[in-house]
Amino acid sequence: MTEIIRHCPDCGRGRFFAQHHGLAGRCPDSADQCCPEWYCVVCGAILLIGAVPAASTAREPAGRRDRVA
Repeated sequence: MTEIIRHCPDCGRGRFFAQHHGLAGRCPDSADQCCPEWYCVVCGAILLIGAVPAASTAREPAGRRDRVA
């Protein structure tokens, strides 16, 4: 398991954080399967660390479908 030290917003101090999906290639929530979710080993607060991929398709805002450009 990989651990890093980051400031925990809930504890208010530097704490050890561990990856939620510790094994490489096991995260179902990320396109490259590298888990961006880290949790505080003391209180369980979650941080997103690293790049989080955005949705690849653009969506029209609701209520704008009837307008013509």
